[in-house]
Amino acid sequence: MLKFLLVISWFLFFQSDERQAERDKMVEEQIEARGIKNKEVLRAMRAVHRHQLVPEEYRRVAYQDSPLPIGNEQTISQPYIVALMTELIQPENGMKILEIGTGSGYQAAVLAEIVDQVYTLEIIPELGQRAEKDLRKLGYDNIHLRIADGYNGWEEHAPFDAIVVTAAAKDDIPPALIRQLKDGGKMIIPVDAGGPSHELVLVEKKGDAIRQSNVLPVRFVPFTRSDENDK
Repeated sequence: MLKFLLVISWFLFFQSDERQAERDKMVEEQIEARGIKNKEVLRAMRAVHRHQLVPEEYRRVAYQDSPLPIGNEQTISQPYIVALMTELIQPENGMKILEIGTGSGYQAAVLAEIVDQVYTLEIIPELGQRAEKDLRKLGYDNIHLRIADGYNGWEEHAPFDAIVVTAAAKDDIPPALIRQLKDGGKMIIPVDAGGPSHELVLVEKKGDAIRQSNVLPVRFVPFTRSDENDK
C-alpha cells in the first residue's frame, strides 16, 4: 500500500513539474519575448494552471500561444493578451478589481495571484458555474463570482481600482463601468472598431476627466447582453 502511494505521489509530482516547465516556456517565449516586463504579472502567468481552466480535450495544448474554445461560443484568450491586459492596469497587492466576462476564469485567476480581491461577472450560467467550481478547486478564495449581465457592473462593491473587460463593446464603453472606476483607476476594454477586429482601449479616470488611448488591434467575442437590457 505504501509503495502504491509513493508511486502515485511521484506521478502527480512529475505531472505538476512537467506542466510548470510548459508555463515557464510560455512566459519566456510568448510573454517576456513580446515586451511584458511587470514581475508580478510574469510570476502570476507562471503560477496559474491554465490547463485546468480549459475543456479536457484542449488541456494538451493549453500553453500554446492561441485562444481556445471553452463552450457556448466563447473562448479563453491567448496567454499574451491576458498578460498584456493585466500589465496595462498596473495591478498591485491590496487592489480590488472588477472583471466583466469570467469565461473560463483564467484572467480572474491571474489577477487573483496579484491583487487583494477580484469581483467577476459572467452572463452565461454554464460558464459561470464551471469557472466557479474550477477556481475553488484551484484554491482561489479571493475571487467573487456572480452570474449576471456585466453591462451595469457590480455597484455594491464599487468603486474599483481597475476594471478588466474581456468582451468587445459594440458601440461605446458602458457608462456604469466608468462610474464604478475609482478616481485614478484604469480600465482595459476591447471596443468594436467597425471591422473584423476590435481596438484594445485603455481608459484612465482622473476626477471628471476620462482619457482613452488605443493599445492595439485585437479579436474578442462580442459583449453579451441580457434580453431585458437589450430592450
